[in-house]
Amino acid sequence: MTTELEAAGLIVNHNRRKELRLPTTPDRVHIWDETLRDGEQTAGTLLTVDEKIEIAKLMDEVGVAVIAAGFPMVSQEEQETIRRLSNEGFQTAKLAAPARAVLKDVQACIDAGADVIPIFIAPSKLRLEFQLKMTLDEAIDRLTKCTEYAVDHGAKVAYVVEDATRSDLEKIVRISAASIEAGADTIVLADTVGFCRPGVIQFITKEVTKKLSAATKKPFHMGIHCHNDFGLAAANTLAAVEMGVTYPHVCVNGFGERAGNAALEEVVMALEILYGVKTGIKTERLYELSKLVERSFAIPIPVHKAIVGQNAFNHGSGIHVHGTLAHSLSYEPIPPSLVGRERSFYLGKFAGRHLIEYILRQNNIMATKEQVSAVAEAVKQHHAQKDKAEILMRFDQCKSDFSQLKADLSVEEVIDLAKDIIEREK
Repeated sequence: MTTELEAAGLIVNHNRRKELRLPTTPDRVHIWDETLRDGEQTAGTLLTVDEKIEIAKLMDEVGVAVIAAGFPMVSQEEQETIRRLSNEGFQTAKLAAPARAVLKDVQACIDAGADVIPIFIAPSKLRLEFQLKMTLDEAIDRLTKCTEYAVDHGAKVAYVVEDATRSDLEKIVRISAASIEAGADTIVLADTVGFCRPGVIQFITKEVTKKLSAATKKPFHMGIHCHNDFGLAAANTLAAVEMGVTYPHVCVNGFGERAGNAALEEVVMALEILYGVKTGIKTERLYELSKLVERSFAIPIPVHKAIVGQNAFNHGSGIHVHGTLAHSLSYEPIPPSLVGRERSFYLGKFAGRHLIEYILRQNNIMATKEQVSAVAEAVKQHHAQKDKAEILMRFDQCKSDFSQLKADLSVEEVIDLAKDIIEREK
């Protein structure tokens, strides 16, 4: 429909200006979803095996290319879950299971039946010295051995450059080149703490890609994994795609550690609509996937969330409603049906005559202009008379109830468990 508006000269779509499209922007990307792994690291979340299988099956139907199903070394149960998923026989998706640069981690991924093993280790001085307690050469040695082992056992390997956006570029190139030489076919730059702005992401991606190409002389894919600590995860992901990245990492509804990850629905729709980049995703099923994940995570989607939030296609202002009724795209960037949604209207103090008239007509109620105006005025008065104190009380109760839904343990519960175990072993 947007194209039809352009053809009719009704709107100017500056997104399609050829001079603004970087030559490195790919025509097609492959969506790598991390909801069942990084997404499940959302505080207070607990997914059952059946929920993971249901979500993964829908992702496969929707067109996700790679599904990160979980971290096998977390527990025996997690490894068994991934093994069950590997036996589901997905139509399009490849199953990924991550590993530290540790051989037993890689073996666990192989035993679980993973198609792709993302192996992660950070080259940043901060992480090497304080967390990993090793030199870059030691990190390269471990990564190389793990990559070779995984490839020898038939798995595809992606090297995830953890904390890439706070690492020296030459160190990123050294360790990434070593992983490619060992058999990795994808390099994923991870903005692990959401530390970069889009222009910096583009600089890092461009420099690493260029230097890696010169250093290895071997083909490889580039991926990007962005966290949302500054609210820039989707923007940074899109910026990286402009630099040639073809494996963007995403999470449904933007779930994930701390402030979350780049939201699948935002990245997909921006690529499809604003960039004209194909994602292979059946966009009309995005809302279905979003709601399934919301229910399984037991975490409500913010009402103002782009694409899938309750208010994303909800109109309240009389001026906006008038424009939308005149032509749906007057105040909407895309038709709601494109993402499996429906348009709705909010009736309150901003309700205008056109919305009231539309609602009455839809319900076969005939009214004069004076009557319509009277109804609109009554709606505004009723809205103004709502008891705000009661609304706030119910809001506080909802917040309190929601805080009790978290599946993780409190510090007090952990202390009690520890005391019980210590007491039993005496």
